[in-house]
This record gives sequence, C-alpha cells and structure tokens, in this order.
Amino acid sequence: MSSPPRFDRLAGLYRWMELMSFGPWLMRTRMAFLDELAGQRAVVLGDGDGRFTARLLGRLPELKVDAVDASPAMLAELKRRTGPNRARLTTHEADARFWTPADPPYELIVTHFFLDCLTTEEVAGLAAKLRRASADGAVWVVSEFAVPQGVFGALVARPVVSLLYWAFGLLTGLRVRRLPDHATALLQAGFRLKRQKRWLGRLLVSQMWVAAPGLSPPPIR
Repeated sequence: MSSPPRFDRLAGLYRWMELMSFGPWLMRTRMAFLDELAGQRAVVLGDGDGRFTARLLGRLPELKVDAVDASPAMLAELKRRTGPNRARLTTHEADARFWTPADPPYELIVTHFFLDCLTTEEVAGLAAKLRRASADGAVWVVSEFAVPQGVFGALVARPVVSLLYWAFGLLTGLRVRRLPDHATALLQAGFRLKRQKRWLGRLLVSQMWVAAPGLSPPPIR
C-alpha cells in the first residue's frame, strides 16, 4: 500500500488552482446538497483547505465535525477558515485508510474529490469501516470526477482526468492513475444511492448515499 500524497505545498494555492482550472464548478459540486444536510456528528475526509467544512459548520450550529487529512498544512487552512466555529471541529492528521473513527456513530460522512486518490480496493475498505461507524440512515455525500459513456467521455472527460492524475502525481506524489469504482464499493458496504447531480457534460458528479438499515459490510478477513 502506497504512502498518502503530499498536499502540503499546495495548501495556500489550492483554491486558486481550482478556480483557474474549473472556475466555480468544483465548489458548486461540493455544495450541491449542503442545504439538505443535518445531524450532530459528522466526519469529513480530505476536505483540502476546508471551504466546505467551514460552510457546513456555519449552517448547522449543533454539528460537531471530525476532519481527517494526512496534510498538516491543509488542516491548518481548514482550522483557519472555520473561525468562530472552530470549537466544534476536531482535526485528525492521519491517513484515512488507517484512521480509527473517533466519535461514532456518525450521521453524516463527506468526501469531496477525495476518493479519487484511492484505489477501488482502498475505497471498499474505507466504506466498510465507515458503515460500521455510522448510524442507520446516515448520509454520505460524495463529489467526484467521472468519465461518462460516449464521445464526450472518450474525447474530453478521459483526457482531462488523465491530465489531472498526471499533474497531481507530479506535484504530490499521488500514485493512483485511474478513478476508483466507488459506487460498487459503497453498495457492497451497505450504502444506497439516493440522489445525484451532474455538471460539465457529466464530468463532475455529486451524490447523496444513505446507510441502509439492516445492511452491513462483509466481515474483515
């Protein structure tokens, strides 16, 4: 299993890199379901510089968040952005693949442009762990890149995704080179897709998954 990518050097530039490459669309993808979210316990994995987490805490005054990231610089940016709501934030400098859930059961799980840093097998292991740490009916919000079927997928989406993997491999040491099958991993772990929205010719997708009562992941072998 490879070491996590090193995002420290990008912490101060992350927002501007995003705006220069995709304009407002990545942020719109993250915020797609913000007004529908609820709960008192949440875990946010790999939120980068924390723009989503800051808005989430601002919208839900009773919510407490565990934020997990392997980059201390990104966590520092996240804490700075949360401002007056920082008391309800607990940060964990850790590789999410090995992190032990700190305050379950969670009612909300958030992964925005994070699962694409993992292999399908790693997503499956993470999903199984999070299902055990989540309440029945818990919501998992996923934002990701996607390669749709058809001409746009072959001629535009696939080259864009490949270019992004190449760039982040160069900048951070990320070794993953293809999008994981996160949908199958979440289904196998006991989550069910409730809603999804797509943008930019289906290159970007935001999904709302729900932990189905009575469905649990297979035992760890």
